[in-house]
Amino acid sequence: IIANLMASSFFILDTKGHPLISRSYRGDIDHDVSKVFGSRVVDAEEVSIKPVFEHEDFTYCFVRVNDVYFVTVSRINVMPLAMTEFMHRVNRVFQSYFKHVCEESVRDNFVIIYELLDEMMDFGYVQFTEEKILKEYITQEGLIKLFEEDQLEVKALPSAVSGVGGAIPWRKPGIKYSKNEAFLDVVESVNLLVSQTGECLSSEIMGVLKMRTRLTGMPDVKLGLNDKVTLESHARNNGKPMKSVDLEDIKFHQCVKLNKFEADRTISFVPPDGDFELMTYRLTSKIKPLVMVHCDVIRHGTSRVEMNLKVRTTFKKSSTATFVDIHIPVPTDADKPSAKANSGGVKYVPENGTLLWSLKRVQGTKDYSCKCEYTLPSVRGSDPSATSKRPIAVKFEIAYFTASGFQVRYLNVTEKSNYQVLPWVRYVTQSGEYQIRTN
Repeated sequence: IIANLMASSFFILDTKGHPLISRSYRGDIDHDVSKVFGSRVVDAEEVSIKPVFEHEDFTYCFVRVNDVYFVTVSRINVMPLAMTEFMHRVNRVFQSYFKHVCEESVRDNFVIIYELLDEMMDFGYVQFTEEKILKEYITQEGLIKLFEEDQLEVKALPSAVSGVGGAIPWRKPGIKYSKNEAFLDVVESVNLLVSQTGECLSSEIMGVLKMRTRLTGMPDVKLGLNDKVTLESHARNNGKPMKSVDLEDIKFHQCVKLNKFEADRTISFVPPDGDFELMTYRLTSKIKPLVMVHCDVIRHGTSRVEMNLKVRTTFKKSSTATFVDIHIPVPTDADKPSAKANSGGVKYVPENGTLLWSLKRVQGTKDYSCKCEYTLPSVRGSDPSATSKRPIAVKFEIAYFTASGFQVRYLNVTEKSNYQVLPWVRYVTQSGEYQIRTN
């Protein structure tokens, strides 16, 4: 299994397949990687491109990041998901150093990129991929600084690298805070497509648990959720059924003890210091639209078009959306689009070809209406397809609410010094790709 996690080389290629960065870890690649990648990916038909493919006895895995490709090549049959995850972590580390990863930033930062690649992989085996640890000893100045008196000062390596910190490379020992706090944000993004008749055609909820910890020492954090497997076991033992959610595609930060989770579904971990993503999940069960938009398009004569919109928020009355933005598409050649709403403001955004209807502090189970008008050029007025439009896009954010019903049952922090901890949990539901078709 360990051999299947090994890569022979790592490359960063431009959009033409030419190498920008080339790092060989095992020296066993005996062919032109750029040429092979160009023929199999760059010059190939899009429908035939595969993120993992074989050439002779070598396995290629790649991901595209903006205008560059990250590529790993191995002589053995590697685990593709492991290599893909490694490349995504490399991208995350690069972003922490120079924000945006693209061809220009790779060329400008090639020295530090080689330094990072030497630390993140050794002889083809993955090593350190935690950006906070890497930043402790790989800086823009390097490990050695030259002073005015021409004396060299060598920085000590971090405990995570030297081994002093034990088997927890994502957290260094000796951290101290006067006030110990743990913040947890549960953020859900709703992707939804609704037909003209109000039928939900597709729906998906993408969730992420974001944490910020300010904790002294080496704390052990335990988190309990209302996922279906946990609460079914709880109901069998206690005879009291509780509302649960069926989580799919769960992905954890490396700090989570997976054996503990598999045994009793308890999320136990020693957290990194500061901000990090603890967990992501997905739900594909059909959900009711949180913001419903009904649009009627009426034509007056050959050129004037009227749109009547009715909006209803369907989430619970006690919840309030911070904002609801409704992007109403209009033809690019529409003349003088105008609108009047019974609440909020409407403005024309010509660069997007939309009328933007903005509502603030929107409560649940409320109704709103808006009337829009525009005229079309006479040459297009008789064309029935002149009013065909893109779907209406809706953007919103609802605090203290989860669309899936996801809940944190407890957040406990223990540490050998037995200090007091203030845990904070916040819920936010926001729109993802939220679209409603019109008639």
